[in-house]
Amino acid sequence: MSRQDSGRRAAVAAVARYAPAATAGHTIVLVEGASDQAALTALADRDGRRLAAEDVFVVPMGGASSIGHFLDALGPNGLGMRLAGLCDAAEEPDFRRGLERAGLSVPPGREALERAGFFVCVEDLEDELIRSLGADRTMELVAEQGEMGPFRTFAQQPFHRGRSREQQLHRFMGTRSGRKIHYGRMLVEALDDARIPDPLARLLAYV
Repeated sequence: MSRQDSGRRAAVAAVARYAPAATAGHTIVLVEGASDQAALTALADRDGRRLAAEDVFVVPMGGASSIGHFLDALGPNGLGMRLAGLCDAAEEPDFRRGLERAGLSVPPGREALERAGFFVCVEDLEDELIRSLGADRTMELVAEQGEMGPFRTFAQQPFHRGRSREQQLHRFMGTRSGRKIHYGRMLVEALDDARIPDPLARLLAYV
């Protein structure tokens, strides 16, 4: 199955799930994957918010390339739901094209995109969290999980040896199934309130 077909099927499944709520003022927050969903939900939880109880649902798309299908299905040409989202800077053009195709054209500029409910991470969500928490504290979390051995082995591989500690940590978290989700939650829980990454804080304030 092609990525395009997979994205289309995921969007159809989202329509089936959320169609009963389409007229009830629900908000859909579109994110790339399950790790983004877990981190954003964990951040809301630590602030005492239960997003589902507020009729806000964080929906992983299975890849940013699926944004057009989800906007078509859930936006004004589909269910007409209130939409928001989080994307990486490299994927901002895809999001803008998807918004325009769905009848939600946004003027140039990051501020205009945020007014439409879509917020952009510098690299990705994990990068935002690691930079906010700092490499030293993130390393402590890795040690607490008993993963310093695997991390050191990973960091000494030729491809990663010359990278910064933040880059090594970022890539390490994506090397095993479930690790991104696990560390995403841990990083969120370890953050001081004053160090919440701006895109995440603004997105939660929007919804």
